Amino acid sequence: MIQTFLLGLLIGLTGALVPGPTLVATINSSARGGWSTGPRVMAGHAAIEAVIFLIIILGLGSVAALDEYMGVIAAVGGVALMVFGILTIRGAGRTMPEGKADQAFVNPYLAGAITSVSNPYFWMWWFSVGSALVLAAAQKAFPFALAFLIGHWSADFGWYTIVSASVHKGRQVFDERRYTWLLRGCGVFLLAFGAYYLATAFSWTSIC
Repeated sequence: MIQTFLLGLLIGLTGALVPGPTLVATINSSARGGWSTGPRVMAGHAAIEAVIFLIIILGLGSVAALDEYMGVIAAVGGVALMVFGILTIRGAGRTMPEGKADQAFVNPYLAGAITSVSNPYFWMWWFSVGSALVLAAAQKAFPFALAFLIGHWSADFGWYTIVSASVHKGRQVFDERRYTWLLRGCGVFLLAFGAYYLATAFSWTSIC
């Protein structure tokens, strides 16, 4: 079981270390909300993964028909991320008083859930590699599959806590102008991710 946990941890790190919309959302929220923002973003992310995990365990994770919906997922996700990016850029110039983290522009729990659901590669991974690994662990016993998931989450929560703590510490030395440009940069990245997902939506549509 320890080996299964370590497998989940190592594979989780390979995904957590890759830059993506969730990382951008974490940087955006951490500058305003403090070091605890990373775990809260991951809580929203983990909630989606928990549902997927249950679906896989129930035997629905190997549904090949998922490919038919990848174009729709990419299109909806692309639009959502672009809207998210525009709102981030618009809100970049607004200062947030200390102690008002819960009223920050981006709700970190929601940010974690939205950037996960809107990412087509997130679904592709879980319903291919992720489902295979979970089902392989579940063949031994359910606790093994759970150990894999806990290892996966340990990587996510650990890395994003480090990221949010680093960003928050940097916020303390940023002046308002640099801080504003940091958030605008996050917004631009989200717009880029959204545009890329919209482009891939046409590719999946043509394939299907």
